[in-house]
Amino acid sequence: MRKNAILFGIGFLIFLGACSSERNTFTNRAFHNLTAHFNAYYLADVKIREVQNQVENNYKEDYTQVLPVFIPIDSATIQQNKAMLDSARELSSKAIDWHRISKWVDDSYFLIGKIDYLQAHVDDSKNAFRYVNSQSKDKDLRHQALISLLRLYIDQKTYEDANFTIDYLSKETEISEENRYELFKTLAYYYESRADQSGVIGALDRATTYAKDKKELSRIHFILAQRYQREGLDALAYDYYKRSLEGNPPYERSFYATLYAQQVAELNASKDLRKVRNYYEDLYKDPKNKDLKDVVVYEQALFEEKQGDIPLTLKLLHQAAKEPGSNPRLKGYIYQKLADLNLSEFKDYRATKYYLDSALTFIKEGDPIAAKINDQKATLDQFVFHVERLQKNDSLIFLAALGGEEQRKRAEAFLASEEERLIKEAALKNQPKNTSIFDNLLAFSGKTSGSSFYFDNSAAMQQGTIEFSRTWGNRPLQDNWRRRSALFQTSGQTSPQASKMDSASQKEDAALAGLPSVESLLNAIPNTPEQLQVANSEMEESYFELGKLLYFDLKETKMSIDNLETLIRNYPNTSKKPEAYYMLYLGQKELNGNADFYANRLNREFPSSPYTYSVNNPDAASGNLAYLESSKRYEQAYDAYYRGDFEAAKGIIRSTLAEFPLTRNTEKLLLLDAMVTGKLDSRIAFRTKLEEFIQNSKELELTDLAKKMLQPLLSQEELAALKEEKFTQPDSSQLETAPIADVKKTEVPADSPYKVNESQTHIFVIALTPSEVEAAKNLLGDLENFHAQAFSNARLRTGNMNMNQENSIYIISPFSNSERALEYYKKFSEEFKSTGLSQQAKSKAFFISIENFQTLNKTKNLEEYLLFFRSLYL
Repeated sequence: MRKNAILFGIGFLIFLGACSSERNTFTNRAFHNLTAHFNAYYLADVKIREVQNQVENNYKEDYTQVLPVFIPIDSATIQQNKAMLDSARELSSKAIDWHRISKWVDDSYFLIGKIDYLQAHVDDSKNAFRYVNSQSKDKDLRHQALISLLRLYIDQKTYEDANFTIDYLSKETEISEENRYELFKTLAYYYESRADQSGVIGALDRATTYAKDKKELSRIHFILAQRYQREGLDALAYDYYKRSLEGNPPYERSFYATLYAQQVAELNASKDLRKVRNYYEDLYKDPKNKDLKDVVVYEQALFEEKQGDIPLTLKLLHQAAKEPGSNPRLKGYIYQKLADLNLSEFKDYRATKYYLDSALTFIKEGDPIAAKINDQKATLDQFVFHVERLQKNDSLIFLAALGGEEQRKRAEAFLASEEERLIKEAALKNQPKNTSIFDNLLAFSGKTSGSSFYFDNSAAMQQGTIEFSRTWGNRPLQDNWRRRSALFQTSGQTSPQASKMDSASQKEDAALAGLPSVESLLNAIPNTPEQLQVANSEMEESYFELGKLLYFDLKETKMSIDNLETLIRNYPNTSKKPEAYYMLYLGQKELNGNADFYANRLNREFPSSPYTYSVNNPDAASGNLAYLESSKRYEQAYDAYYRGDFEAAKGIIRSTLAEFPLTRNTEKLLLLDAMVTGKLDSRIAFRTKLEEFIQNSKELELTDLAKKMLQPLLSQEELAALKEEKFTQPDSSQLETAPIADVKKTEVPADSPYKVNESQTHIFVIALTPSEVEAAKNLLGDLENFHAQAFSNARLRTGNMNMNQENSIYIISPFSNSERALEYYKKFSEEFKSTGLSQQAKSKAFFISIENFQTLNKTKNLEEYLLFFRSLYL
């Protein structure tokens, strides 16, 4: 007994010695290797793989588009599995802390890097992979770390680092087959990121040599087939589509592979249209494809488009939009295709806009296609708004000219036509329903229950709704027996028949709710002078805005001329006349029309307008150089005005407007010209200049200043009439010095690395120090609320990143040009508030073009860019 106790004690002491993480003995190492591997590393690795599998399983492949090389990491799935990843991190950390002499320490660091990568902790992930690469003696593990680091660089589009890593790996020897597979896939991802089609194909082709998983190999073959098909290499595409059917792929991929293989092999080249259409019809009828009917019809529509049959293409696209499907994004592509056809074939901007609206309901906001659609839709939204406002106001003004009795007759006739339309639409939807056993019996006599039972007959229900409304008005359908039966029903008990009747009543009420009443129609008619003035003002604005949109954005010069000429004809006293004349001049010149007619009108009616200067001097400089030069001239003119040399100021102003007629300084020059007139000419001339400026100015601050200047020149009666505008009496110092605040700017340094590109996409940036970030904890949420209230239709996105150790930046995007960004900047400066965000921090905000942001991201010199920004834009 004593001997056993001694042996047990000796064994226990050996075990305790082996548990030490400091003693580097054979027994100690063996114990820690075993424990670290199976008690920590293995369990952590299993948890990470489980999360990665969930990401792949939750991802919905869009086979109508070229599949991505790597399945994107879904942040929502990662967040849902946070507890599992935290557990994996804890296990990996224990393997490092508790088993420091084991050979699994570096592997555990690599797992921590993978966890950080999944959770988008970019800097921590980089550090972990770099540590493994520099410290590990395991060549395979170092290669894994480098390949993971390469993927991270590609994610961030830091291609210089990526190129260096690729170059390093290309010189490495003895890379395992598993690592070679991951390396070539990552290289394909690199070329995909850089839109290098040949590079992607070459890298994926090499990856297939080392692929072990048959399902993965099937997916790669499908991607290769898609890319070969888009390159026009149909034979290769066909071969790879066939290969993708191997390895037991999901049914949906098999369906697309078979469909596309048939296309590249036969359908696209076949001249037997009946055979092709029969093929699509067979696919449509196949029960296995019940969730892919929209795909079949969509592909047939694309085939018919290639045959040049646009009416049939449109018909099939409309059918595809109604068919069931498993991929919601496909509906977005269908509506986008409808939009493209309506734009290219019919120039129907209104239909294009609404189809694009429908497309966006099926495409996620972060999708690159969504950004493209939003850019395309921005102009169309404005176009449709003004077209519909013109149509509406034109009809209302016409009705306003009629007598009250005639107005009522027309309102009633309109409602009657709407009722008739609703009945016809309901009749089209009325399809027999085989929901009863009696349908089989009635079929022998040519009758079905669907055509006779009231609640199965949409047309009868619609007609009943309208008749009920005519007799009783808009009220719920409830008669005496129903009210009495309701008294006897206990809480929570409803008879099936009553439920069915209630449901039918709700449907009828819902259908009826869409019809306006006669009174509501009559109330919309502008019957008072004030209402007519508002309607006409809106039409005047819409004709002008349509003219601009059609000329500058939609390139429809003839339509632009029609709208602008209508504006001048219907509203001869419009304040937009000088600019309208100028656009008509440009339009006629483009169409080789009578441009001189509008040039003469500008010279005769508006000799001092900047548009007149521009017409008379067509070779005048423009752009940023013109802006900088005109800024210098403006400052010279103002200095001359300030020292009392009004003639010199007048000469500088006139020569500047002649040489640089349309810049951001034009309105300041025109206001200063009016001030000079006030010193040199009569009060009447001064007043005329100010009134002309107020009518045509687009700068609100300058317009307000001009109104204040005008106030002392008005009579008591005119002042009383303008009291509603709440003019405040300006002091002389304000009149004399206000414009100069806008001018005293620092010139752009000649060696500035930044370029002016006002038409490029811009982003808005808020730069904060770490302490300011800590204080403004609610900044992102407050920005989202601000956008929802002030820019609800702009689809702005917010995000943040670290620029360097001193600054974090919050980014709002996108803005299509500098003008849109400037509008946001002004509203942000005046209205945005966030707890903890100081005024000093707000003052450092700026906007910047994408090209300049890339430069800033390299230099990290915020002060250098702020000097450029303030010189040009403030």
